[in-house]
Amino acid sequence: MGILDIVPFAIPAINVTSSSTANAAIEAARDIKAPIILQVSQGGSAYFAGKGLANDKQQASITGAIAAAHHVRTVAKAYGVPVILHSDHCAKKLLPWFDGMLAADAEYFAQHGEPLFSSHMLDLSEEPKEQNIATCVKYFKEMKKYNIWLEMEIGITGGEEDGVDNTGVDNNSLYTQPEDIYDVFSALSAVSPNFSIAAAFGNVHGVYKPGNVRLHPELLGKHQAYASNALKKQGVSDEKPLFLVFHGGSGSSKEEISTAVSNGVVKMNVDTDTQFAYLAGIRDFVLSKQEYLKSQVGNPDGVDKPNKKYYDPRVWVREGEKTLSVRVKEACTDLGNKDVL
Repeated sequence: MGILDIVPFAIPAINVTSSSTANAAIEAARDIKAPIILQVSQGGSAYFAGKGLANDKQQASITGAIAAAHHVRTVAKAYGVPVILHSDHCAKKLLPWFDGMLAADAEYFAQHGEPLFSSHMLDLSEEPKEQNIATCVKYFKEMKKYNIWLEMEIGITGGEEDGVDNTGVDNNSLYTQPEDIYDVFSALSAVSPNFSIAAAFGNVHGVYKPGNVRLHPELLGKHQAYASNALKKQGVSDEKPLFLVFHGGSGSSKEEISTAVSNGVVKMNVDTDTQFAYLAGIRDFVLSKQEYLKSQVGNPDGVDKPNKKYYDPRVWVREGEKTLSVRVKEACTDLGNKDVL
């Protein structure tokens, strides 16, 4: 994480489901001179490969994730932007998807001396703590061979996203205890320092009516203090030893984001807001040009006038890219991730 030790900022992680959304996010990062994290979910990966593919053994999700990674690697060079390639939530039932990506990392590493992906996330937060940690350690040892960063989750992010429904979980599960975080830190530190922890502080996926979600990013500061005090007893001085991740960030206030970053958040997931932003550009174009989109020929300018320049996907999809790009720039700015390159 290097520069994060010097400049207190975090990097937004934008979920991408197509080359279009990936390009728009990279474009935004280039325009404001900022690094960016692009991540694929299990469902988003399958969509990237095409909904026509079977996914009963996670084959579409594996293929799509690999395709997305190669696409991003190719275009990022042209944009001149450092991109962290990441895979999002992987629950226990989705481990075959994780295994497929890890195999692709190993193959790419053998050829290029670096992994295909920069990092992967294991989300075993619904499993018992001991099992969660043990499985993370097992995979982390393998990932270390290829210099891959691990993100893990302890405590549950509420709400529903991409087929994972935690809307009915007990509220206490939405707040991780400092002892649990330190147990994770101790176990993973024994393998490598290259990991981050998604600790729950009331986070919920999606956007909800103000007041319905109670975020407490100040708790992250207490987690840092707990870990720091434990390390002091071992003769180690580090005020913020934890690399923390902010899940369910869409709809958060500027103050909540700022507090989270000041307490050691280095990555914030942004998906719901960017999904809506992508739609907004396309929606507004269709509504404003609807009389030009009802037929191939004939519009308010004349019954014989062609409409191709309006219904060409490159035209209306581009409008979605523009509005998504604006929202990505906003996320970067909120996190202090602007003009840092």
